[in-house]
Amino acid sequence: MDLKEQTIFTEIALKYLSEEDFIKIEKHSVQLKFKKGETILKQGHQPTHIAFLQSGIVKFNYSGSNQKNTILTLVSAPKILGGANLFYRDNYLFSFIAIEDSDVILIETNVLFEIMKTNSIFSMALFQLASDMFKKAIMNFISVANKQKESRIADIILYLSEEIYCNTRFQLSLTRKELAEFACCSAENVIMTLSRWQNERILSIFGKTLTIIDLDKLKYISNLG
Repeated sequence: MDLKEQTIFTEIALKYLSEEDFIKIEKHSVQLKFKKGETILKQGHQPTHIAFLQSGIVKFNYSGSNQKNTILTLVSAPKILGGANLFYRDNYLFSFIAIEDSDVILIETNVLFEIMKTNSIFSMALFQLASDMFKKAIMNFISVANKQKESRIADIILYLSEEIYCNTRFQLSLTRKELAEFACCSAENVIMTLSRWQNERILSIFGKTLTIIDLDKLKYISNLG
């Protein structure tokens, strides 16, 4: 495949890699399409590949021993998925699941790891990408640990608006159940809260389209803690 057509990898690889190393990675890469709901990298599996999300939206899903799911965070393209496993060589700690149709480049971990051992600048570039991704998951955990459920739900709506869709009006890809898994509360709590906010003209939901009407009020609820 021609990685030079893929902007996220081109920006990093062409800047820091020799042509020889770039060709080596290119030969051990494959581009795949994942439908909504399909698992890209699965929790508990060996980290054989690093994924570069070229288009689409992906959730980081942790399934506990009681089969209870928790969404750690969401990311939209372009992003690196599973980057932590270049530094932490254990099994995937959670699954990466497409919540919209997504284009992904899978690159063999061992090939990247060998190049990283001799190219510290390239390693740091990948590390910074991975760190940015996990920062968002950590901030969500801080919200869950320190805020009441309404503030958590407000945080999620704001996160979707500011970081995922970059608009105060967007097509909501998450179900109510997934919103609840993201906010660590029940689906009933999410439904009741969103319904009340609609009545209070804080936001409106028509079908899958969510519109934030009163952004200041939503931020106020978020800051209540």
